[in-house]
Amino acid sequence: MTWNDYSLIKPAGLFFILGIMQAVSAFESFIVEDIRLEGAKRIEAGTVFNYLQPVITPGQRFTQDDTKDAISTLFKTGFFLDVRLKREGKVLIVHVKERPVISKITFSGNEEIETEVLTNALKNIDFADGEFFNRSRLERVKLEVQRQYFNLGRYAVYLESTVTQLIRNRVEIQINIIEGEVARIKQINFVGNYTISDDDLLDVMKLSTDGWFSFFGDDDQYSEIQLHADLEALHSYYLDHLYNQSNMNSTQISISNDKKDIYITINLTEGDKYTISDINIVGNLIVPKAELLEKMTIRAGSVYSRKQVSKSREAILERIGDDGYSFANINAAPDIDFKKKTVALKFFVDPGKRVYVRRINFKGNNKTRDEVLRREMRQMEGGWISTKKMKRSLTRLERLGYFENVNVETHRVSNTDDQVDVNYTVVERPSGNLMAGVGYGQTQGIVFNTSITQDNFLGSGKRVGLTFNNSDINTVYRFSYFNPYTTIDGISRGFDIFYRTTDAEEANLSRYTTDAYGTTLKYGLPVSEFDYLSFGAAIDHTLLKATEYSAQEVFDFIDANGDIYDAYRLTASFRHDTRNRTLFPDKGTLQSISIDVTMPFSSLTYYKISYRHQWLYPLRKDYIFLLKGQLGYGAGYGENEYLPFFENYTAGGPRTVRGFRENTLGPLDTNDLALGGNLKVVGNAELIVPIPFVENVRSVRLSVFIDAGNVYGIDEDFDTSELRYSTGISMMWLSPLGILSFSYAKPLKQMEGDETRRFQFTIGTTFNW
Repeated sequence: MTWNDYSLIKPAGLFFILGIMQAVSAFESFIVEDIRLEGAKRIEAGTVFNYLQPVITPGQRFTQDDTKDAISTLFKTGFFLDVRLKREGKVLIVHVKERPVISKITFSGNEEIETEVLTNALKNIDFADGEFFNRSRLERVKLEVQRQYFNLGRYAVYLESTVTQLIRNRVEIQINIIEGEVARIKQINFVGNYTISDDDLLDVMKLSTDGWFSFFGDDDQYSEIQLHADLEALHSYYLDHLYNQSNMNSTQISISNDKKDIYITINLTEGDKYTISDINIVGNLIVPKAELLEKMTIRAGSVYSRKQVSKSREAILERIGDDGYSFANINAAPDIDFKKKTVALKFFVDPGKRVYVRRINFKGNNKTRDEVLRREMRQMEGGWISTKKMKRSLTRLERLGYFENVNVETHRVSNTDDQVDVNYTVVERPSGNLMAGVGYGQTQGIVFNTSITQDNFLGSGKRVGLTFNNSDINTVYRFSYFNPYTTIDGISRGFDIFYRTTDAEEANLSRYTTDAYGTTLKYGLPVSEFDYLSFGAAIDHTLLKATEYSAQEVFDFIDANGDIYDAYRLTASFRHDTRNRTLFPDKGTLQSISIDVTMPFSSLTYYKISYRHQWLYPLRKDYIFLLKGQLGYGAGYGENEYLPFFENYTAGGPRTVRGFRENTLGPLDTNDLALGGNLKVVGNAELIVPIPFVENVRSVRLSVFIDAGNVYGIDEDFDTSELRYSTGISMMWLSPLGILSFSYAKPLKQMEGDETRRFQFTIGTTFNW
């Protein structure tokens, strides 16, 4: 193709890639009438002519000196292995030999980095399928791949490349990768920290040295990206505890000869520690100054902390926001005395206008009726906005259990400066279940269950259920109904009808069986935002059956009271619940007390009082301290002196004192089988910790625990020396199969005759956390 032929074609874009010079045939200068391209297979002639245009065009004189510029220009494109210039009359002939084209790039041995990630990284340096192959660029490719692995701490990575020549001037490139082991952090040193210890600084960093739990995580694996993040965290930590003169000066990283151990040295300057000399709040405060000062987390005399200043500012903002000033401006101005090393803080408050809620909107509730969400609102339309009420409304929606996720946002109303719309967005979870399943427990054995339940029946918020459960211990048929809002004020009503057979021996108790059926009616009354009262009545009919091998206590009871009992019960309970969730909460308190008493005209007259306590305190991210307690007491009255033995409290097992066989603690019958007792005392202390590789703490929970407890018989007084203790580790998982619970416990105190079970588990059965 000649230049004159190309003059009718639109020019292409430019490319600049380095090349090397080649020889050129000698000729005298001449006027070029045309330029002809030879040897090009893939490159368009117009592209080549565009590159040559700054050097030579038809009609210009071309000299021997111009050959260097022309050849250099074409080599810099990176398209050619060889370039030669010839003269044929008044025609300049450009003869080229193209570089091979990359047909395919393949990787092998890369397990830690996906092929797609490596391929995209090479595209950024113009090394990809369809590009011209330049062997000198292959070294740059290796460096880029190494850089990807160095970011993961794999400094021992080894690369080997193979270039295979293909037909039609193409090449295939194979890059074999030996990833090597991740370099482990052997030691982290700090230089310049005089007031804060190495241990405190290490706690701030995510990177750490080898530890007991390094096998489960990657905190001891060096990562350049994570180190930069840790340096920022250290700087913020100093700003939170000292004044902002602190600085991370430099970091030295050294690696062992085998590239397996990393040594990190962090050089820092702490600066001087400053204390708060005075705190003042000025401006239009809206609420009493003393109240705002009480809300603040920072105090005069404490060490200056940017974090605490920010928390105090948020506390003021939230308190003023409760009175409708959600767009208030609050600024903290520090007055620094460098000589005395003190800071006087002054908070300036500009509340702005009081903001009112125009509308509350709900989105995502495709099944649930709008009224079900609206009745949980504590923030009202038409009233001024309250930060506290908005948060409480959010919590109440989460506690319903109908939604996987709940979010709230506020949007200013157009053309106003004192109105907002509050928008709640929910993601519904399936509320209806037709379920048939199988579970297993070490005590219950195989559990078959079938249930049809609607926790949100027809989107009304009512719960309707029909259940069948069958295990070695129980066979249960139950129909239940519950309406949490029988009235607009939140009075609830529910009832159930049941039939149940029980084999106590299968539950590790005395040998007897019972057949029972009955019905229950309950009403609930909200006393306050966190307090709830419930009252109920129940009627049940029980048939007690002794076996040939039953204990004497069973026969004596039947002789004295018969074997058929009709019970007319009254129940009452009070619950104080500030937890943020009903399932797997991470903060708050639950206290409940309940009483169950049979009426005087029942076959057996007795009462039971139970108390339950739960307290959760977040220590740090994903670490939660949990205290639980259970107390129970029962006794007879009227013609019955004692609590019936089949109503006894039991202890031992996953729900009470782990490490002991379920229900086996406490008094024994004449056959040395557990009989239970009329007094129950159980306490649990747990530290809930994050699980390696699992971030969703709402579905999986791991904890270390200490349990203590026992039950006492009718002739026994409470005695701390009789308490049993255990410690261990526990895990619960809300799996598609149901709730899976596992625990491994070592009894710390046991007595002769106690039955222990170090490993205990249940699969797909009900478990109260």
